[in-house]
Amino acid sequence: MYEFISGEIAELNPAYVVIDNHGIGFMINISLNSYTRLQNLKEARLYIYEAIREDAHLLFGFVDRRERELFLLLITVSGVGPNTARMILSSLTSGDLEQAIAQGNVGALKSVKGVGAKTAQRIIVDLKDKINVAGDSLIDMGEGKGAVYDEALAALVMLGFTQQMSHKALKKLFMREPDVGVEEAIKKALKMM
Repeated sequence: MYEFISGEIAELNPAYVVIDNHGIGFMINISLNSYTRLQNLKEARLYIYEAIREDAHLLFGFVDRRERELFLLLITVSGVGPNTARMILSSLTSGDLEQAIAQGNVGALKSVKGVGAKTAQRIIVDLKDKINVAGDSLIDMGEGKGAVYDEALAALVMLGFTQQMSHKALKKLFMREPDVGVEEAIKKALKMM
């Protein structure tokens, strides 16, 4: 599986981006939220999910790890495939989606094209315990801080700490020191656990 693909943006439209990586063009399906963040950029790094079907190998790309994590959670729900998950992430920001799930907001999920009441309820039931609780999302803190949080969280999880424990430590740390860097965030979070 690919972790990420970096390169020059050769083509960009609301449904996909073509990344030129050393002469190879990768066509990567993206959400509208990713499209908005990629506009006016010449180069990009996208975190990848590869969907292998009998008739196609598809790449789905995400500007940040958190959006990919939400995508991966969504496709674990019965009845939600990669295209439906992409549609959900196109209609709702990562923070809005987390909040809708945490608060049991069926209406917000039903407002997405292709998501009915039963699917919306299934998403909430299946994912309520797997996402950040409402108000804990650090995604909306700004692009730089969200990236620092994502990188620090990934490092702590790779070190063997659970996602939930790592999130709690980082949440406390970012509340006290919102401008902390990645390396410092990891060191301080380790002391808190």
